Amino acid sequence: MAGKMRRVIDNESGIALFLVLWVLALLTVIVGEFCYTMRTEVNITRNFKEETEAYYIAGAGLNRAIVELIRNEKIPQKVNVSESDEEEAEERLRVNTDIPPVPFGGGQFKVHVASESGKINLNTANIRLLRMMLSGFGLEDEDRDVIVDSILDWRDKDHFHRVNGAEDDYYRSLSEPYECRDGDFKSVGELLLVRGMTPELFYGRLDDIVTVYEDDSILKSKKKKKKTLAGKVNINAATYNMLISLPGMTEDLAREIIDYRKVSDFKSVSEIIEIVGAEVYNSIKSYLTIKTIPYYTITSVGIAGDGKTRRGVEALVKIDAKAKKGYRVIRWLDDAPCAGFSNIADSS
Repeated sequence: MAGKMRRVIDNESGIALFLVLWVLALLTVIVGEFCYTMRTEVNITRNFKEETEAYYIAGAGLNRAIVELIRNEKIPQKVNVSESDEEEAEERLRVNTDIPPVPFGGGQFKVHVASESGKINLNTANIRLLRMMLSGFGLEDEDRDVIVDSILDWRDKDHFHRVNGAEDDYYRSLSEPYECRDGDFKSVGELLLVRGMTPELFYGRLDDIVTVYEDDSILKSKKKKKKTLAGKVNINAATYNMLISLPGMTEDLAREIIDYRKVSDFKSVSEIIEIVGAEVYNSIKSYLTIKTIPYYTITSVGIAGDGKTRRGVEALVKIDAKAKKGYRVIRWLDDAPCAGFSNIADSS
């Protein structure tokens, strides 16, 4: 009898021990899940905080760039600066150059400023410039002529198409019909509607070398506009993609021009002959100018925390002395791509 009681007690002790172990295991899982949840929530909160900080740091960088552009419009950068002005000159933002990151609010921002004058204007480019614009894309002559004539038909006000062009009759015959603009391009993306244009060609770098913005002061005279802007690209603002689109230009020469601009702008078109040589200069000089227009695309990337959190903003602005704030925002893009800014933290 005593042995049987001892076995019952031993069995009950084993069950109790099992229950205790089971409860401990359950509590361990609950505590672990609670810790994991809390850690996840802390990380989410921290990421949200850092992303918000990075966004506003990027906004600060963009606004700083606007202020500098307004200053540059009022007081253009000088070729030679005195010793007392050297520190101020170093702080001035330069167009289409690599600008060092600037510390701000526990993080830092880096901005890139591009002038629309360094692109081909779809509304004023003549046939010669439009042909040159498409020459580096490997198109057949027939395909190139279709696009050029269609661009001219798209922006003229009549309804008569050129030999290789298109007007309403063509666009209305498409599976998703629409009408020809018969006026100036309102946006670069509108080029995708033109006969012969493809997304592969447009996004292949063409979108990086065209614009629709021009100086309003020149619009008062169509004849004057054609003489001053048609067929001209600002050599100080031209992007790499724009430079290699010029006839006779090589990738090495384009990089040399960009390297030169890191130190100083060209004061005249003829100065580039020292870089490209007489032969290339003679083939591209008619396409170039040093005139600028008051439209700028500003990309600003802010970083916060350990440097891995980045947010970008981009804006197309017009520096306008008649505007209340001295500028007007034409286009604003939140969460702009941060490509090209991956080494911000490392470069500071």
